[in-house]
Amino acid sequence: MKRRDFIKVTGLGAAGVATLAAPAIAQTTPEIKWRMPTSWPKSLDTLYGGAEMMAKMVAEATDNKFQIQTFAGGEIVPGLQVLDAVQNGTCEIGHTASYYYFGKDPTFTFGSAVPFGPNMRINQAWYMLGGGREILNEFYKKYNVVSLLAGNTGCQMGGWFRKEVKTPQDFSGLKFRIGGFAGKVMAKLGAVPQQIAGGDIYPALEKGTIDAAEWVGPYDDEKLGFVKVAPHYYFPGWWEGGPMLLAFVNQDKWNALPKHYQSILEQAGHYANNWMMAKYDQSNPPALRRLLAAGAKLHPFSPEVMQACFKAAKELHTEVSATNADFKKVYESLTAFSNNGYQWFQVAEVGYDNFMARNSQS
Repeated sequence: MKRRDFIKVTGLGAAGVATLAAPAIAQTTPEIKWRMPTSWPKSLDTLYGGAEMMAKMVAEATDNKFQIQTFAGGEIVPGLQVLDAVQNGTCEIGHTASYYYFGKDPTFTFGSAVPFGPNMRINQAWYMLGGGREILNEFYKKYNVVSLLAGNTGCQMGGWFRKEVKTPQDFSGLKFRIGGFAGKVMAKLGAVPQQIAGGDIYPALEKGTIDAAEWVGPYDDEKLGFVKVAPHYYFPGWWEGGPMLLAFVNQDKWNALPKHYQSILEQAGHYANNWMMAKYDQSNPPALRRLLAAGAKLHPFSPEVMQACFKAAKELHTEVSATNADFKKVYESLTAFSNNGYQWFQVAEVGYDNFMARNSQS
């Protein structure tokens, strides 16, 4: 049958084809608008920028059919209550650090970083390919959320102190802003941990409400102005060797998405994750130079301090594992993967990086 005869018989012209096709397209590309609260102030253009980048990629991939509006911490949800807002359906998605919610269950720490845990590459490999995502989402299901990879800061700094800390005893009585589960490790050394959202740290440090504070690294720390009130800058942040940031999605909202929207959202998170890591690698070196010029006094934690902290962390992991089956399950998975990963890193990566560091020009 000739094409024009077929059209006559069926009565399908161009308008008819369009009429049939339009409903199918509409069903597969619905217009969706979500809200994404974050735990970050807008001034932190890498942390908050990661959330914005994720939303931007989703919009571009769906021709603006799927739109996500981002909000800084405190705009519609307090910075440390993002999980709660997503869990109860107040918001569909949130961008945050899992370990902020360790008070609900210590297992939340693994979605960001466990003290003396893996670096960012091993952490990411565990989440993506080592069963990390599956084991974490099995846990997160209890809180009615699904996790998506959405950022990583790389190894963080050890924080800003009004006075030097040369021995483990110097932590005794120290009021220290430190995020997540690591605060319990510091408490074993006598410190008084404080969990404070990013935008509230400087005033607390300036007023003397706290004696020290850790945040991320030079680029973000410079923006928050810590060098003005606490000159001693320590490294490394052993509690965050490679902390992941996650997008928590309400379980029901996730299940209701078309499959290709789920895929787009996941891939947008991966893009934001890679962008954030690159952004920090670009921005931290010059920021550290500026901080040193502004009066920061750079110190490594002493071997004595590092060993004491390591011992306290391992004791705490063992104690919690003995009473919390979820924590034990995730910890064993991550530790096995991490130990294997570091055996490889010592073969080539560490040797190469050490050589390049010794031969790089300042």
